[in-house]
Amino acid sequence: METKWLEDFVSLAETRSFSRSATLRHVTQPAFSRRIQSLEAWAGTDLVDRTSYPTRLTPAGETLYAQSLEMLQALQSTRAMLRGHTTVGKDVIEFAVPHTLAFTFFPAWVSALRQKFGPIKSRLIALNVHDAVMRLIEGSCDLLISYHHASQPFQLDPDRYEMVSLGQEVMAPYVKADADGAPLYRLPGRAGQPLPYLGYAPGAYLGRIVELILKQSPAAIHLDRVYETDMAEGLKAMALEGHGIAFLPYSAVKKELRARKLVSAAPDVGGLEMTMDVRVYREKPVGAAAPKGIAQALWTYLQAQSIQK
Repeated sequence: METKWLEDFVSLAETRSFSRSATLRHVTQPAFSRRIQSLEAWAGTDLVDRTSYPTRLTPAGETLYAQSLEMLQALQSTRAMLRGHTTVGKDVIEFAVPHTLAFTFFPAWVSALRQKFGPIKSRLIALNVHDAVMRLIEGSCDLLISYHHASQPFQLDPDRYEMVSLGQEVMAPYVKADADGAPLYRLPGRAGQPLPYLGYAPGAYLGRIVELILKQSPAAIHLDRVYETDMAEGLKAMALEGHGIAFLPYSAVKKELRARKLVSAAPDVGGLEMTMDVRVYREKPVGAAAPKGIAQALWTYLQAQSIQK
């Protein structure tokens, strides 16, 4: 049994809606439903009455809901006590970062930061987008760095969390270059001959961005999904081997573009790119719960940099 199953169940008990809870938990509804089913399999009984709407809990579900609140609160209290026993890492800033940004944006950003802000000690926690956001919500990191697009906002309470924009990132389609430096596959493709497409796994944040790009495309795009993963670096590796077209953040491919190993897959088609923000989030300090000194100094610096842009 996983702790996140209990968190999912508590959310469902409070919203009485699978779709609403899936949105709040930053997962697809099918994935959310599977996690509730896994919890029911662990419990050995039905926890949700699926014949009613809004969703209702079974008597067993009501019991587990009350126990879940106590267990989750106990875990949070225990973690807080354990952290209070150690002074190790007080000068280390913990970043929760989705995998793609951990490989592409973060290393160069930290290099530039050290030149202007000064030396910092950092710990990178690379996760999928949902789990990175949960790290912030659970208080398990100092800062969250993630992509943001208006079509896929995070459900973070602005009264509790604050944000600074670090820059922008462009998603666009790329493909291996042939011997002449031209695209090995060229969009938009044809209905009878769809182009091999390297896609993100269902539920991946960047996958939802790509879906929006394709939906808004002024031209009909013909693709045949031949491979999928939830990591942009995995798609890039497959694209470099010539397996198909992949939509990738510019920071992930800028070296390959300069070397002409990858090229645009849509040199003749407009409207197949999308700009996203790269943002850093933190929980607002409240009362005596002050952040680490170095983390506060960095946040003040980032806010000043954002104002100057």
